Amino acid sequence: MIRIRRAFTIMLILFALLPVAAQRKQIGEAKTILLRGKDYAKAEKMMTDLLKDSSNLYNKRIYDTWLQAVEKQYAQLNEQMYLKQKVDTVKLFDLTKRLFTVGERLDSIDMMPDKKGKVSLEYRKDNAQRLTNYRPNLFFGGAYYVRKQNFAKAFDLFETYIDCDRQPLFDGYNLANKDPRMGEAAYWATYCGFRCADPVLTLRYADLARRDTAKLENTLQHMAEAWRKLGDDSLYRKVLWEGFCLNVKSAYFFPRLMDSYTVKGNYKDANRVVDQALKVDSLNELFLFAKSTVMLNLQRYADCLRYSERLIDVNPQSADAYYNAGIACVNIAQSIDQRKNKKQAKKMYQRALPYMEAYRRLEPNGKDKWGPALYRIYFNLNMGKQFDEIDKILKK
Repeated sequence: MIRIRRAFTIMLILFALLPVAAQRKQIGEAKTILLRGKDYAKAEKMMTDLLKDSSNLYNKRIYDTWLQAVEKQYAQLNEQMYLKQKVDTVKLFDLTKRLFTVGERLDSIDMMPDKKGKVSLEYRKDNAQRLTNYRPNLFFGGAYYVRKQNFAKAFDLFETYIDCDRQPLFDGYNLANKDPRMGEAAYWATYCGFRCADPVLTLRYADLARRDTAKLENTLQHMAEAWRKLGDDSLYRKVLWEGFCLNVKSAYFFPRLMDSYTVKGNYKDANRVVDQALKVDSLNELFLFAKSTVMLNLQRYADCLRYSERLIDVNPQSADAYYNAGIACVNIAQSIDQRKNKKQAKKMYQRALPYMEAYRRLEPNGKDKWGPALYRIYFNLNMGKQFDEIDKILKK
């Protein structure tokens, strides 16, 4: 009975050792392939096949051999490029990405404590030095995919480039502060997130992207669009303000910042924005029109008329300036008690007349705006012929 138990135990041990022996054999075969200088992809597949067995997931030797197999493939392609042979560029950048994926996995296992709780980093120093040399190709790969408009792939490579700073593998390299390309890589990651229509990806590295001051205005635009998509009005407006202060004349920030206030009827804050804009450029047509419109909405009709007239002086073909001026005069006239100041009211209607007729000439299809205004003007000025014409137009 004892002999049977011993035999059974020995069989169990042998069965347990079989997978280990097979594993060692495959690693050995893969290393032989790497030494021969041929079929590096086969060596890589042998290692990835081994990792399909969950019992191998923490075997450092497998990851080390896998990393070597990928590195050999990379070197082979790099040599072909040096010899000006035709090279699969996509494959080169895929290999670059894989180098970091495998290297970082190996490092995560390498830093696991042993049974005594001790960490012995066997691979980190050497691997970090080698991978640092390959790291620029992550950036160039991202740029390559941007040109090809494959923004998802580009983001992945730029993210890997940036993420090296967070990885323990590169501990001590201080990439965040010593790598001058970090801000630019973050900008392109932000841009790719934007082009992927993914607000979360857009914002992931946006703060780091601010370092690239040459593209800061674009970064802020992408950030604003991301916050708008996420429905965060507060942060959307905050970024718009920052962009507006950076470039008051930007065709992006000023109108959107104004809209963020006017759409909610907050014309006082909108007025604060346009006043700041006019301090920079007092003759800017967009700023003058915005000011006259805000004054109109705040029922400050005299100010609306003043800024509308200033805009007309700058651009005599500005149709909306004539409309604002005309409607401001009409509103002033309507606010006057005609029983006490009939002459003054009539004077304002007379002043409104040329503005609204000018608007009609410039915008003949805008009868929904000039029709009711001219109807009121002609009626109050007793202009029968003109009144009858407008009356017929409005009744059509």
